[in-house]
Amino acid sequence: MNRRLILNIAVHLLRARLKQTVVAGVGVTFGIAMFITLVSFMNGLNDLLDGLMLNRTPHVRLYNEIKPAENQPVTLSETYKNDVNFVASIKPKDRGKAIYNSKTIIKVLKEDKRVLDVAPKITTPVFFNSGTIEISGIINGISVAEEEELFKFSDYVTEGDMADLEQNNSIIIGSGLAKKMMLQKGDILKVTTPKGNLASLKIVGISQIGIAEIDDVMSTTSLSTAQKFLGEPTNYITDIQLKLHDLKLAPQLAKEFGTKFDIDAIDYQTANSQFETGSNVRSIISYSVGIVLLIVAGFGIYNILNMMIYEKMDSIAILKATGFSGKDVKWIFISLSMIIGLAGGMLGLIFGFAFSNIIDTIPFETSALPTIETYPINYNPMYYVIGITFALVTTAVAGLLPALKASKIDPVEIIRGK
Repeated sequence: MNRRLILNIAVHLLRARLKQTVVAGVGVTFGIAMFITLVSFMNGLNDLLDGLMLNRTPHVRLYNEIKPAENQPVTLSETYKNDVNFVASIKPKDRGKAIYNSKTIIKVLKEDKRVLDVAPKITTPVFFNSGTIEISGIINGISVAEEEELFKFSDYVTEGDMADLEQNNSIIIGSGLAKKMMLQKGDILKVTTPKGNLASLKIVGISQIGIAEIDDVMSTTSLSTAQKFLGEPTNYITDIQLKLHDLKLAPQLAKEFGTKFDIDAIDYQTANSQFETGSNVRSIISYSVGIVLLIVAGFGIYNILNMMIYEKMDSIAILKATGFSGKDVKWIFISLSMIIGLAGGMLGLIFGFAFSNIIDTIPFETSALPTIETYPINYNPMYYVIGITFALVTTAVAGLLPALKASKIDPVEIIRGK
């Protein structure tokens, strides 16, 4: 089999039916371009939404949870412990939200090679008071340097500077809370703790996460300020936040650390399962639509090649009469379809990249996402590899059936019929 001769014949057949060839190539180009654009945009959107969750969520969180006593009196009784019991009288015990021996736990966690970094945190419900207005909310006391290192909190500070939290009695409030209470940077906000302590905090900034439920109630202060207005010692911490080198280890390490330190632990997947489900559904939709576009383009190539065979019966008969085997004829038409797939696929990659760039420059301004300026695009090279591979596979399969039909043509019957 002379590969160069077969390739030359395939190119000649393509040029002879140039209009049909262009139509087939445009079909592949359009399919690949739309696949690249759609997948890049959808995955960019997934990255954006996941970033809203992951950037502000620890991979593993250690805390004390209020829960009922595990051992009820009836289960401790020798008489009834093996029976089915429906009576339980012990109410949840208030162990306190503080993590016992937190400094030692943090030290051990920082020495663990699987842990990227650790950030202590205090979370407390409060009442925000401004004149006659009283709104329930939450204050997070953070270690400013560690919180910035792990969660890039400054990206969400729309007014002011995160470093100002190092000042005594300072606070950064959520944008929703600022609007409700008509507050701005430089104002004084009075806060009432659950124990009735009253504190006056200076607003040094306004933050906007982009999730209304958070921006309406959440505010942030330094760890020392939170301990001070709560009237707690310097070792008082309610949460230990972990970032890991490998995200996949989060469920395993949550169980391990929870058992090791006798504390409640939750991983980011469990805490945000709805985000994971949404991301998976959007990915499935984008890939499904892209694959459908490619399959439709493949059917177009199949129809064009099928028509080309009927129109080229004489040429096929002459090729076979001059010594070309059925296998040679089959490879001529497979080569023809592969040329269309390769050329259309490469152009599709170029146009897909161009369309993605255009989308990436379109302004996307919304008050809900202050850090986002343009529509999100993910330029993962794997999408381009998938696109060109699928283009070649689709066109090869689309050309195989007509090629097999062409290889079985009897030249004697064609010539006799003429």
